[in-house]
Amino acid sequence: MLLVTGAAGFIGSNIVRSLNRASRDDLLLVDDLTDGRKCANLSGLAFADYLDRDELLTGIDRLPALTGILHQGACVDTTAGDGRAVMRDNYSFSKTLLDLARRQRCPFIYASSAAVYGDGAAGFREETACERARTPYAFSKWAFDQFVRRLGHAAGVPVVGLRYFNVYGPGEGHKGRMASVAWHCFVAVREGRAPRLFDGSEGFVRDFISVDDVAAVNLHFLAEAAAGRDRSGIYNVGTGLPRSFADMGRIVAEVTGGAAPEVIPFPDDLRGQYQAYTCADLTRLQGAGWSRPFATLEEGIAAYWEAIRDMPAPRP
Repeated sequence: MLLVTGAAGFIGSNIVRSLNRASRDDLLLVDDLTDGRKCANLSGLAFADYLDRDELLTGIDRLPALTGILHQGACVDTTAGDGRAVMRDNYSFSKTLLDLARRQRCPFIYASSAAVYGDGAAGFREETACERARTPYAFSKWAFDQFVRRLGHAAGVPVVGLRYFNVYGPGEGHKGRMASVAWHCFVAVREGRAPRLFDGSEGFVRDFISVDDVAAVNLHFLAEAAAGRDRSGIYNVGTGLPRSFADMGRIVAEVTGGAAPEVIPFPDDLRGQYQAYTCADLTRLQGAGWSRPFATLEEGIAAYWEAIRDMPAPRP
């Protein structure tokens, strides 16, 4: 049985969907559904059982035999200021699950983040020299990466950290402000409004990657472990082809036939926390056997719109 944490979240639910498409339903899902909107992400998906996060922690020694852990559960608010709470959710919880994987003798694949690179001035390679975590969220992800690095081969099981860049796609509506620019643009179009982009969006260039591709990378490493290939390490998950937020707005307008984006002032509370440029170095990912091309931004946005165009539009 596979354990998937954060299973009702954006990336977690898309991983579950991809596993179902691969004829896997031997899944034990874990999440915190205090935000009941996330239930919709699991509607229609196949799985064996569901546990609340607290139920998992209290019953962790009574779980069935596991063949893998896909750990996506975390505090995903990149602007969160309560460092103690973020470390509890993103660092301590991750250590608990890694210990579970070691006891169960199964691979552990977890979500890290490109936020660990800070402003990116030192580059986007999976090396400590490039890592400049500046927020509690980024620090929590970096701290667990460091824990994994120190453990090294002593873990005794494959341990793979995936540094997600800017992920977009169906299932992110519950994230509100933290949802992708694409989602916010789609909501505006469906409400008959012009999408809004921050002033300077031509200069904000990010490595946008479709959630379908992110799920595929997770399944790739799961398959590698099943084949006996230990790909332990930390890997960037992006396209390596960054695009501007302005490009995103223009593509949404072309795909939907909606109005061109309008410009709004940059929020004061995001100053100093906003990455102006990201671009995944894919050398290590490709060295771990990944050879598939990623969806272009045009392809990914078109597929995203096709998936959600007839669904009710949740408010941010």
